[in-house]
Amino acid sequence: MDTRKLEYFVRIVDAGSITKAAAALHVAQPALSQQVSALEKELKQRLLIRSKQGVEPTAAGNALYRHAQTILRLVEEARQDVATSGGAPSGRVSIAIAPYSMASSLAPQIVREVRRRYPDIMLHLTEIVGGVLSEAIKNGKLDMALIYEPGEIRGVRFTTMIVEDLYVVASPESDLSVDANGAVPLREAAKLDFFLPESNHTIRQLVDKALSEQGLPLRLAGEVESVPSLWRLLRANLGATILPRSAADALFPDQDFKVLRIVDPALQCKIALCTADHEPMSEAASAVLILLRDMIKNQLLRRYGNDAA
Repeated sequence: MDTRKLEYFVRIVDAGSITKAAAALHVAQPALSQQVSALEKELKQRLLIRSKQGVEPTAAGNALYRHAQTILRLVEEARQDVATSGGAPSGRVSIAIAPYSMASSLAPQIVREVRRRYPDIMLHLTEIVGGVLSEAIKNGKLDMALIYEPGEIRGVRFTTMIVEDLYVVASPESDLSVDANGAVPLREAAKLDFFLPESNHTIRQLVDKALSEQGLPLRLAGEVESVPSLWRLLRANLGATILPRSAADALFPDQDFKVLRIVDPALQCKIALCTADHEPMSEAASAVLILLRDMIKNQLLRRYGNDAA
């Protein structure tokens, strides 16, 4: 099986038509059909269903399509790495950053530092939640992600950067009782109305689980993923939210917001770097990953000293 056949097959599936793919590739249609037939003979599987409307991949064709995309991407990365060997890293690197987190405030620093050290690397930044993370990382659509660690997911690796306690963040006008240490017991916090992310978000899952174990209801005022909207809702004293301290400091820098650690029991979350556990990274992605790790550690050390280690 050679990569040219795989490239032809992917282009056919993407186009939905052998005729359209042949025109795009500047290859005669009979020759393209022969390449598909050769693949089907080699794999002993029917790969495409042909009709007057075009072609559709079979189950076997879909499986080959997924693997072919990965193989072709790796071949292209190998070509680029060999071509740029000995020079500065270059190419496109995609990073997902979890909304509702301290990490989202690091975007300007990430871009600035990558631009300074690796001017030939083009960064692609996006926000993402855990529900679609694993597929995006495994399929190579993302090189890495900085997110709340959701637990073990097959095909991806999490490198925990910090373990943090969770805090209630509320308006200064909110009616909230605290203990002698200035912390808020979970039972007291549960009396508030909360704005939280959707149920597929790690923070929401941690809160739901803790309240359920204590036999406490969640008073959900709304599901909010937008930080500006969340800020306005809390400022209007329409409810509170729950975040780790680093996220609260980054997203709600106003000194008069109440930021109170939850106790009895204390709740904790992990912030982690996520990468694929089975595919080698490009030289550019590896360089950005090392840089990102150093940036996060330095940022946390500046804020929390040795407690961030």
